Amino acid sequence: MALVPPLTALVLWAEGRLLICACGEFQLWVGDTCSSLNSQQLFDPYSLTHILHGFLLFWIVSLVFRNVSPQWRFTIAVVLEMLWEAVENTNFVINRYREQTAALGYTGDTVVNSLGDLFCAAFGFWLALRLGWFRVLIAFLVVEAVLLLWINDSLLLQILMLIYPVNAIKFWQMCQ
Repeated sequence: MALVPPLTALVLWAEGRLLICACGEFQLWVGDTCSSLNSQQLFDPYSLTHILHGFLLFWIVSLVFRNVSPQWRFTIAVVLEMLWEAVENTNFVINRYREQTAALGYTGDTVVNSLGDLFCAAFGFWLALRLGWFRVLIAFLVVEAVLLLWINDSLLLQILMLIYPVNAIKFWQMCQ
């Protein structure tokens, strides 16, 4: 388990991801999704979607690996999130985000941001383990609603826009 963050960093670096923001600055949080610093610093509003990844991974891994201990299910979930971070930062997915969503200037995550995302997914899994299925479902829906109101985006909307883009949603999400 301890090898997952450094392995994630190594894979992303090999993909050509910058370690930190090209601006040379490190920040813990960037709240402006219309800023060029979005997805470049440790945490941003999209970090909440990665907590939701942890919830989803909790549900999926718990269903598929029922007889596996919670510690191993956690490890499986973190490794799956690491794989997602590697896929999310491929040129194919980055270009898909740029073409089909409001993320017009998106260049991919920095290694630091991806490690923050990995941490958030791990936290989401841990939280789901503590809260149980029903409370996690309520938390998932609340976070989705908060993100929709706050940044005009959410995990479910991201999935929709990547699979089946809707121009009206893309226009609604555009930074003004």
